[in-house]
Amino acid sequence: MGEKDITQKNFESYNDVVADIVNGSLFDGKERIKADSLVDAQPFSQYKADDGTIHEQERDVAKYCMDIKCNLRLALVGFENQIAIDLDMPIRVFGYDGVSYRDELNQDEFVVDELTGKRHKIRKKRYPVITLVLYFGKTPWKKPLCLYDVIDVPDFLKPFVNDFKINLIDVPRLTPEQVKKYKGDFQIIADYFVQLNSGKEYVPSNKKMQHPDSLLKLMSVLTKDMRYAECVGNTVSETEGTTMCEVLDRIEARGEARGEARGEARGEVRGIEKTKTEMVLNMFKENLSVDMIARIAKLTAEQVMAIGKNAAVL
Repeated sequence: MGEKDITQKNFESYNDVVADIVNGSLFDGKERIKADSLVDAQPFSQYKADDGTIHEQERDVAKYCMDIKCNLRLALVGFENQIAIDLDMPIRVFGYDGVSYRDELNQDEFVVDELTGKRHKIRKKRYPVITLVLYFGKTPWKKPLCLYDVIDVPDFLKPFVNDFKINLIDVPRLTPEQVKKYKGDFQIIADYFVQLNSGKEYVPSNKKMQHPDSLLKLMSVLTKDMRYAECVGNTVSETEGTTMCEVLDRIEARGEARGEARGEARGEVRGIEKTKTEMVLNMFKENLSVDMIARIAKLTAEQVMAIGKNAAVL
């Protein structure tokens, strides 16, 4: 599993993050899905290939949405994260959803009638499966958005071939109004990518992060800038309530500190070089040989001769 996948799954493992992304993307920011109604679902599913072998596929994130009493599943929500455009994405999502529906069939139970000894099937309630594709790429995702964009369907077959659309969230191309529909940490990430895509200088908000550790590590991977991850504190108290303004201030301060440290190091090196040069010139005045000077100053004979020539001693 790549670093990108790990950081995205870590960030999206929080129920409040999942609820916020779903509500902001599908319901105009209205709280139709509550964080406390979500429980972890098994992201793995299996399918049998034509050769009889069993293969496993894994969603990036999967959560069950439960009723108020948390004893009835209302829906399965899944996320797929993309940085590059996948031309077969509708088929992939179709496969994920199909296997999830197949799993629902396997959840039916059988009971034995004590009087007759016959087995009776208890059919569990079926629930919908919803998959969101979160895309962070630089190139706009125009297609594919449905099954018809992937497969070549002759017109005479279209009445008999069901289409299948995907729920794509092209994050960098969201409008500022759409970004505001997210209320949690995802708003900070979406705002960053939208501003970056606009070509303007990034102006961070003062919105406080709820999961700074996971958010900043994800930002580092998505932007390929490890300075965000370096701002993560050693303890929760060091980073909780952090804003992007404070993060950028830390990055700038660390950059200045490193620049000063490098400058001091270069100064020390120049100081050492100056001292060694003076040592060599003093030994020339004592008429020591080049080889002797080189051994004492721990330089090569060529370096000693270059110092002597520059000072017009040789």
